[in-house]
Amino acid sequence: MNIVTGSTTALITPFKNGKLDEQKYADLIKRQIKSGINAVCPVGTTGESATLTYDEDRRCMEIAVEVCQGTSTKVLAGAGSNSTAEAIEAAKMAQKCGVDAVFSVAPYYNKPSQEGLYQHYKAIAESVPELPFMLYNVPGRTVVDISADTVIRLFDDVPNIYGIKEATGSIERTIELLSRRPDLKVFSGDDAIDYAILANGGAGITSVTSNLLPDLKNRLVAKALAGDFSGSKAINDALYPINKALFLESNPVMIKAAMYIAGLIDTLEYRLPLVAPSSENMKRLEAVMKNYTIQGA
Repeated sequence: MNIVTGSTTALITPFKNGKLDEQKYADLIKRQIKSGINAVCPVGTTGESATLTYDEDRRCMEIAVEVCQGTSTKVLAGAGSNSTAEAIEAAKMAQKCGVDAVFSVAPYYNKPSQEGLYQHYKAIAESVPELPFMLYNVPGRTVVDISADTVIRLFDDVPNIYGIKEATGSIERTIELLSRRPDLKVFSGDDAIDYAILANGGAGITSVTSNLLPDLKNRLVAKALAGDFSGSKAINDALYPINKALFLESNPVMIKAAMYIAGLIDTLEYRLPLVAPSSENMKRLEAVMKNYTIQGA
């Protein structure tokens, strides 16, 4: 099984007049490839997957696969839902599109038990047994935490489940998981603590900030995985102000605003119920962005 690790970007989804801007989406992915990112992640939560149509989901995956074909950048696609049946369909669609791996966010709103989470993920992963599969734990958004015991049970029982995107904000959770299962691939899902997770044995990151600064995020990961922890920490420290600014409002509100300010997207559009940031937060973001060189903008 050819798994995906390293630096990965949780892609935003650009809109134009309310519709997916396919050309801009392809351009953004080309920029990621040029920066050396190991994988792009279409239709994750940063990509506003909750408000995309099934056709838009499919098209985003198709574009990502088409653009990344023949390059060293892989496609790690989102395939999550609070309906297990819908998540299975999303995973099967991702497989048909030719993605390299999928990750699936914990089911939101339903608030399932740990047994429910186990059965949910087991069913999705077993529906695409040849496709490498990552769990995605973000309790701040889903109101449910995939416990370490459940993660380990899934890792042990389902052959294609190889890792987890950990966005609990807890370094202890990463340490617990890797102390019990050293072969589990743990990805940082919190930009501010990428270095800390990598230094404790993490295998990669899935970043929001790398939409804007993929070159720095790629170097941060490469240095950590090569054992240059001081070099990785220096980059992580330098990125701290922008990492914080990009979460002044609910993700992906601020990262889309940053991309617009940088000239990387032509229009600042969201799907309701998301709206543009306050003018105060826009000014704060602009002030922080002046401290960074944004390649390709």
